[in-house]
Amino acid sequence: MVEGLIGKKIGMTEVFDEAGNAVPVTVIQAGPCVVVQKKVLDKDGYSAVQLGFVEPGRKVKANRPLEGHFKRAGVPPARVLKEFRLSEEGEEAVEVGSQVLAQDVFEVNDIVHVTGRSKGRGFQGVVKRHGFGGGRATHGSMFHRAPGSIGASAFPSRVLPGMRGPGRMGGKQVKVRGLRVVAIDQDNNLVLVKGSVPGSRGSYVYLTRAN
Repeated sequence: MVEGLIGKKIGMTEVFDEAGNAVPVTVIQAGPCVVVQKKVLDKDGYSAVQLGFVEPGRKVKANRPLEGHFKRAGVPPARVLKEFRLSEEGEEAVEVGSQVLAQDVFEVNDIVHVTGRSKGRGFQGVVKRHGFGGGRATHGSMFHRAPGSIGASAFPSRVLPGMRGPGRMGGKQVKVRGLRVVAIDQDNNLVLVKGSVPGSRGSYVYLTRAN
């Protein structure tokens, strides 16, 4: 069995459980994915598959090396490729060129990890970036959102490594662990996970099973 899938974040909504409680969920289009390459234990030292995310109606233009890579697999070019581990009991069932759907990998109440690129916030100060409290807002302090002292003057007379300061915020790879699969829409390849996942609407995410 493949241990994960490539998906696209659709957005957030809420569903109601059996007790009538509203559960916030993120809707992810998990697949369909095709197997572009297969790694075997005897030859490569580990078992894994390289999946390509299928986007109907979207034509992907690949360079010549990638075009040959997809041609050997007998699948059309995909924009996103990702390698996922393959469990030992599923090595024979997955072949190059075959399709992997959401219901083939996940079930309701499964625990998954979701990896994506967080929203880029640009250059931000310490209050927004690190949650600093700032200074007094009264009596003409002129010290409202400044970072304050960042090092001693006499010794060591420099800023120590790791000091939190202003800078670029977001736009990094983030992994959210331990999200529960609330529902699976097999007809539309949708997976609903409880809570939020990194990234904006339409961004690509990677879902992996929690071992």
